[in-house]
Amino acid sequence: MPSIFSRIVAGELPAYKVAEDADHLAFLDITPLVEGHTLVIPKKEVDYIFDLPADELAALHQFAQRVAKGVKAAVDCRRIGVAVIGLEVPHAHIHLIPMNKVADMNFANPKIKVPEERMQELAADIAAKVEGGSGLESDKKAEAAKAQSAGKPAADATLQQLQELTKGLFFVSESEAPLEAVSYEVPSGELTDAVLHKVLVEPVSAKIEKLELAQFLRNHTADDGVLGDVDLANRYKALQMFMKQELSDTRVYRVGSGPQLYAYALGHSAEGKLTGFKTMLTET
Repeated sequence: MPSIFSRIVAGELPAYKVAEDADHLAFLDITPLVEGHTLVIPKKEVDYIFDLPADELAALHQFAQRVAKGVKAAVDCRRIGVAVIGLEVPHAHIHLIPMNKVADMNFANPKIKVPEERMQELAADIAAKVEGGSGLESDKKAEAAKAQSAGKPAADATLQQLQELTKGLFFVSESEAPLEAVSYEVPSGELTDAVLHKVLVEPVSAKIEKLELAQFLRNHTADDGVLGDVDLANRYKALQMFMKQELSDTRVYRVGSGPQLYAYALGHSAEGKLTGFKTMLTET
């Protein structure tokens, strides 16, 4: 069964996120010792931190260093204490704890209750001060809006996130095909088959079949499904959750007929584009 942290990574559970990259995530502890108590995890579920390969352990600590500097800048404290306990959740994690005295690091101390509004404020303050940027989707959208307001071309933040989410993923039909993040400019108005043929540069004679995203990915998001790999299933769950939350009117369009055809999982992004991923299906 996936750990509670893996479920946060997959988007199944909420968290007060403060920083993220392709392999790591940092978020506020909801039962903190002090305000600003932050957890840093690898997205890959590994129970014991010292079972991580040396390069991955080093990368985790380098990410934690960036986050710790953000916590120190956002929270009034003398130092950021570091602790690895490893017994309470079977998923490697590092505690970053703002401290003014050694006793602040005592895990026998009673946990404090921080109101939701304050947790949101802390998360935003820390994210804003993470060296090199937090990497969070909300910050990418804010940067895009700022660039647009300044009259500069903005990067497609949604496409960039999808590129990270689909990296290394393959759709399994009768063969394997990689998932490719895509984004298309679309005219206003109804998204008819004729419009899709033009946007996707597909023959006008190609048949288009529409499916729900959850139905299309059902074998890949099931822990005991076609992949037989919980970590991969969680990556597909995260991809599905992202597309449901960040895109509107998301659909899968199967274009053409066997033995090989393209499938496009697309929805309307905040940038006003038709964005998602495409892959090849093999059906004989």
